[in-house]
Amino acid sequence: MSEQARKTAEALEYLTGFGNEHSSEAVPGALPIGRNSPQRAPLGLYAEQLSGSAFTEPRTHNRRSWLYRIRPSAAHPPFTRIENGALRSAPFTESVADPNRLRWNPLPDPAPGTDFLSGLWTLGGNGDAAQRAGMAIHLYAANADMTDRVFSDSDGELLIVPERGGLLLRTELGLLAARPGDMALIPRGVRFRVELLDADARGYICENYGQPFELPNLGPIGANGLAAARDFQAPVAAYEDSERPTEVINKFCGNLWSATYDHSPLDVVAWHGSHVPYVYDMRRFNVLGSISYDHPDPSIFTVLTSPSDTPGLAGVDFVVFAPRWLVGEDTFRPPYFHRNVMSEYMGLIEGAYDAKAEGFVPGGGSLHNMMSAHGPDHETFERASAAELKPQKIDDGLAFMFETRWPITATAQAAGADHLQRGYDDVWQGLQRHFRA
Repeated sequence: MSEQARKTAEALEYLTGFGNEHSSEAVPGALPIGRNSPQRAPLGLYAEQLSGSAFTEPRTHNRRSWLYRIRPSAAHPPFTRIENGALRSAPFTESVADPNRLRWNPLPDPAPGTDFLSGLWTLGGNGDAAQRAGMAIHLYAANADMTDRVFSDSDGELLIVPERGGLLLRTELGLLAARPGDMALIPRGVRFRVELLDADARGYICENYGQPFELPNLGPIGANGLAAARDFQAPVAAYEDSERPTEVINKFCGNLWSATYDHSPLDVVAWHGSHVPYVYDMRRFNVLGSISYDHPDPSIFTVLTSPSDTPGLAGVDFVVFAPRWLVGEDTFRPPYFHRNVMSEYMGLIEGAYDAKAEGFVPGGGSLHNMMSAHGPDHETFERASAAELKPQKIDDGLAFMFETRWPITATAQAAGADHLQRGYDDVWQGLQRHFRA
């Protein structure tokens, strides 16, 4: 943890808006006006385009940013393979997809000196990273800053959900601070370094191989509700002019590759575009729900969605269960029992989740693959069935879900982990027969 990092995080300013064509310069005059690639870029900088989508994708889906940097990205030595550690990628072939309901306690504390990259641990996923389809679920646990090294992911974008401890994300386009209750997104290919704002840090990551996350359509909801575009915050330009050797690690087609530069690649002095990192405070989510009867489907809690080739079927959704009022009459208010064609991984950031009375703790997670029956545990069912139905505020927890169209195959390390809860099925065993003809 760096006191300087905390001071830096507290002083950050942001650009606002989701999907905007942002622009920013750390030095006045660094950003060319009226063209992207002039014969000589201002201030002796190099112009470079970073494309997060194909050139010819529709304008509404096109993601690209123009970067004006001290040295071009092309000036680097060869990359060589390095060990992947506990990081895994799709296709997940070391084990088979499991229809059983699974739940894990939090990751064990890491060894001293573990930074964000070294602390990545893959739980599972689906699809194929090389085919840019599917997703992976990682957890991280760290107690040290990344020093003189940066990371980028060519396989997908990284949606980071801190659960314990804050992060200072130094990216090519500027700085973001992400604390528990926030989510941060690093786009495909954007380089970044992580410094800790507290003594240690722990959290969740969704690596999205598919189409970039976007705001869901609102349909009959209208123009407002769920996550507001203006609440997403992008960085202002900030650069490092460092001539120290820097290790650059790239995740490419499931493996880690390393090259040592003679300078920091976080040297972008100005930029403009839409392929940008951002941070979002999940407590700002505008929860919509029933004001008459029944519990709405969890899709009403979608923050971001990665669309697939089938309308309405997401490659992956990011869903948040934020504080909200429950007022339904003659209604079983916790989430109902269900089986779902989608596969669900749920994590807990703080407090408790209203469908589980015990065993689901912050930093832990549960996996309910497609058509696996799940819902409230026995204690929650009994309590909710007998509760007085007066207006109730759910404000003692913050949970989220990664929901995906394909089954999630757990890695061998997740399926055999010491922190896997072997008796998870027991939470439903007290549900008794009540039928009377």
